[in-house]
Amino acid sequence: MAGIRVGVIAPAGQDDDADFEVRAFSAAGFEDPVTGSLNAGIAQWLTGSGLAPTSYTARQGTVLGRAGKVYVTHSDNEVWIGGDVVTCVKGVLSV
Repeated sequence: MAGIRVGVIAPAGQDDDADFEVRAFSAAGFEDPVTGSLNAGIAQWLTGSGLAPTSYTARQGTVLGRAGKVYVTHSDNEVWIGGDVVTCVKGVLSV
């Protein structure tokens, strides 16, 4: 997939199990269900500006029928992104 061109974030609803909802769109118009690099960049901005606590949860992929949940921690000038994964493809590449 082409690189992410547009990222959108908004506060999640009060009854949600996440603090924020994130969406990421490529130049080709595709939506990425979960994007760690986008969430890391957003975390630097949100926590650095005081708009989010140093640890929070972001939800991504909801509109695509995915239940992506990203756990964000900003500590000692480092941003840590985590979450559960499902391996869909596994293989070996020889060059």
